Parts: sequence; C-alpha cells; structure tokens
Amino acid sequence: MRRGETRGKERGPGLMAQLRDPPGGRDARIMLLALAVDRTGSGLWAASSVLYLTFVTHLSAQQIGVLLGVAGVAGIAGSPLAGRLAGRFPVRSLLVGCHLLRLVTLVLVLVCTGFDALLPVVAVTYLGDRAAKTLEMLFATRAAGERRAAYQALSRSAANAGYGVGAGIAAIGLAVGTTGAYRVLILGNALSFVVAAVLVWRTGEPSGSAVEVARSGGAAPAARGEGKGVVRGGGPWRDRGYLKFVLLDIPMNLDDSILAVGLPLWLVNRTSAPHALVPAFLVINTVLVVVLQLSVSKRAEGPRRAARAVLLYGVLMLACCGFLAVATRGGAWAAGAVLLAAALLVTLAELMRSVSSWELAVLLAPQDARAAYLGVAGMSQSIQKSAGPPLLTGVVMAAGPAGWLVLGAAVAGLAVVQSRACARRLGLGPARAGPPSPPSET
Repeated sequence: MRRGETRGKERGPGLMAQLRDPPGGRDARIMLLALAVDRTGSGLWAASSVLYLTFVTHLSAQQIGVLLGVAGVAGIAGSPLAGRLAGRFPVRSLLVGCHLLRLVTLVLVLVCTGFDALLPVVAVTYLGDRAAKTLEMLFATRAAGERRAAYQALSRSAANAGYGVGAGIAAIGLAVGTTGAYRVLILGNALSFVVAAVLVWRTGEPSGSAVEVARSGGAAPAARGEGKGVVRGGGPWRDRGYLKFVLLDIPMNLDDSILAVGLPLWLVNRTSAPHALVPAFLVINTVLVVVLQLSVSKRAEGPRRAARAVLLYGVLMLACCGFLAVATRGGAWAAGAVLLAAALLVTLAELMRSVSSWELAVLLAPQDARAAYLGVAGMSQSIQKSAGPPLLTGVVMAAGPAGWLVLGAAVAGLAVVQSRACARRLGLGPARAGPPSPPSET
C-alpha cells in the first residue's frame, strides 16, 4: 500500500484533475476553457479555409498560396507587437481585443469575394492569431508562476482537444460540400471568438507589474532564481544572446511543418504506402499530445531539464528524418509502418519542444522585461510556418532520402548548439546528452 501510494504521489494528479484545478486557480481554468473554444474554431478554419477559398470565393491555387503566404508573414509581426503592447496595457484586455479583431475580419471574409479584398483581411486575421497566442503565453507566465510548465502542458492538451473537435465538426460540413455549409463553418469560427472573448473577460488580470516590458532604455537587474546569467541588454532587439536563442528556435519548430506538409507529401509522392494513412498522422499527433503532454512536460521543468529537453528534441528529429529516408524502400505496408513510426517520433519531438522552447524563452528573459522578450521569441514559430513548407518541398524532398538525412543531422546539431548556449546564459554549465539523475531544481 505504501509503495503504491508513493508511486501515486510521484505521478501526481491526472489530466482531468489538473484541468479542474490548474496552476493559477479559477482564472487559469477559465482561460483554458477559452483556449479550447478558440482552438475549436481554429480547427474549423484549418479544415475548411482552403476549400472555402477555392469553391466559394473561386481563387486559383496560386492566389491561395500567395494569400496564405502573405498572411503568414503578417503573423510574424503579431508576436512582438503583442509583447510591446503588453508592457503598456492589461493582458486580459489585449487578448479580448484580439478575439474581437479576428471576429471582425472573419465576418469580412464572408462578404469579400475578390483576391485584393481578401488579402489584407486574412493577413490581419493571422496577425491577430499570433498576437493572441503570445498574450496567452504571457497570461500563463504571470498566472501560473513557477508552475508555468505544468500550465503550458494543460494548455497544449486543451488546445489539441479543441482543435480535434473543430476538425471533426468541419468534416461534417465538408461532407455536405455546399456553399452554405462552408459559410456555416466560417461563422462557427467567428462564434468561437465571441465565446472566447466573453470567457477571457471573466478572468482577472494576472499578477505582475503593469508595465513589465517594452522600454528599451535603462538598465535593469537580472532575473533572480531563474538563470543567474540572464542580463538585460537594452531590450530584446539589442540582446544578442536572446536573439541567438530565437534564431536557433526557428529550426527547433520544424516538427510542425514535417507533420503537416512533409509526411503527407512524402507518402503520396515518394512511397508506396496507402494514401488512407494521411489522416492517421494527425490522429496520432492529436491523441498523443492530449494524453502525454502533461507527463512529458515534467522533463522540461526548470532550467537544467529544459536545456536537456532540447537535446532530446534533436535526437527524436534525427530519428524521424531517418525513418522518412528509408520509407521509400519496401512494400506498401512496410512503408506505411515506417511512416507511422515517423509520425510517432515527430509527435514526441513536438511534445518536448512545445514545453522546453517556451520554458527557455521565459527563463532567458529578464524578469522585468518578459513581455517584450516573449513577444520576440514568439516570432520563431511564425517564421517557421512561413519558411518551413518551402524548405521541405523545395530543398529537402527535392534531394530525396539524402535530404531528410541532412535535415535530421542539421537539426540535431543545432539542438546541441541551442542547448549549450542556453546553459551558458543561465549559468548552468554545458548540458549533457545522457540520462543522468535529475538534479535538484532551484
């Protein structure tokens, strides 16, 4: 009995129990619900937007590519803009504003029919989307405090569950396939912003200095207790060490493009695996993130574990790319099994990256300037979303299996550089790739 009780305590409460009582209390619980509602709408949009633009607004494939590409570039500006504004205005009010902004732009999407009109509307939608994600990060940093990694894991589980629900609902509308069905799906996404805005408004402003960031002049003391080597160098844009972290974090997000673009296209164009496996990649990803994110996040709590998790990310990505390289050999079922294993590996890599990247972005930022720093850190995901797909389709897959091997080796090498750079900045000494016993965290 005692041994079982000890194991239970080590594991801690389960996912549902922590969702009912998350780090940050009532406000965090409401914010998690708002995030799940928001991502449900995002699932509707992601599953239906291309088909809506094709069959309802009658845009060509080239126009849709330009439209989404420009929107992705606009989204890059959303993170630093949100970080700067969060240093001057309440995070809660800004997040409500982002939801309402996207509500307006999606309604405009329904009434705009031409490419020229849709371009700025969709671009502003993506800008608001990236800004909202950065503000959610800031809310978690302030509300959850030292337990931010656990909150981040809960938010990932809630977000993926919502995204899966949205994609499932969208499948019904897509099966109907009428113009009215497509419009209902877009309206459903707009409705999610209304509900999310109402929920966010019910929370309180998370504790923390009202003007935490944004100003680049003047010296400030280093953050205490989290990375003794962190110093402020006149704001994030003048902090070379932090900018190096953000730059290296771009390839640390390539798992997103590999899952969404690389795996499906590689299966269809270069392997004999059955095409029906493509939806299984997303199913594996969604289910594992919902189920495992909380337990995996424990590997990235604190500065030492976060730096080591980056190394594990590199190993998992190298293995994933190796599986993709050999998927061209063998019959259909062998190729399918290899690709499913690659999907599993890239999902495990995503689980490690989603927590370690965010934890390090917080730890490496001066405590009095986190909003602006986290706004800059959020750019890495946006840049990867714009640059990742062209890199995979135009360079990696064009080079064949060797391209995947080179990509895996490059990401693994950059992971080592990133981990060591973070360890030095945090005053931890070089991170080791082995599995030593967990050190005591301070």
